Amino acid sequence: MTDILEIFGESTLDNVDWRSLVERQGCPFLNGKCIKVRKSEPDISIGTCSVSYSRSKQPVVICPLRLLEKRKIFVDSLHLLLSHEPGNELHIVPEVSVPGGSVDYFLVSVRSSKVVDFVGIELQTIDTTGTVWPTRQRFLSDVGAADIKEERGLDRAYGMNWKMTAKTTLVQLHHKIQTFESMNRHLILVTQDVLLDYLEKNFEFGHVSDAKRGDSMQFHAYKFGQQGGKYSIRLVSRLSTDSEGVGTCLGLKAEPKVEFGRIVALIEKKLSSGTLFEIC
Repeated sequence: MTDILEIFGESTLDNVDWRSLVERQGCPFLNGKCIKVRKSEPDISIGTCSVSYSRSKQPVVICPLRLLEKRKIFVDSLHLLLSHEPGNELHIVPEVSVPGGSVDYFLVSVRSSKVVDFVGIELQTIDTTGTVWPTRQRFLSDVGAADIKEERGLDRAYGMNWKMTAKTTLVQLHHKIQTFESMNRHLILVTQDVLLDYLEKNFEFGHVSDAKRGDSMQFHAYKFGQQGGKYSIRLVSRLSTDSEGVGTCLGLKAEPKVEFGRIVALIEKKLSSGTLFEIC
């Protein structure tokens, strides 16, 4: 039995035409080609969404885009659009730059082509140490979808980089949350419940409590597992704090603030029919 749980969105337990799936290299969560590619072969998409880890066979999501399933994360964030009104359009705008980096997605309320409100959404899954490629290739070889006779390094194993993932995540959040709090807007970290559990156990999280709309920093944790024979995500907990609270986790100082109008201008440049949020 393989430790790979999903490749290109399909469960490795299912009866799938794996050769055709690998040739298409499609990501069902992006509705396009998988963008996780090999560094040595950029035309080849890796396509590994999730794996099992440790003796407990913990199911772990390793691709952030896996969290886009059925756009649940955006629906679960709608209540944080404080100025949204019926009749406004909803847009999902990817990768908007703010001080400290770029934010993965903005969920935006728009009226007459003008931004009325928005929330920022960051996706974070657990990074691996090493590469999952050998394990992926061994599975595909077993199902007749890959020839591994001449491949090297297939005896290598991967691990979970819990510590670095957690520390990097908090540092990046701290760099950005000052901006959102200065604009009285929310930033949401969307992650798997096991990573949030790690953060709570290994960092100063005693001040982070059940979610309040008044807090600028929101944590949405999703459980990943089998439901009805298919792997799926579901929201299981929500926590929140403010910019000072994020700093308390790391003992870092606040970042410079930015004006609301600057962020709005960046978002409006990216608005199009392609960013419209449509619930299928």
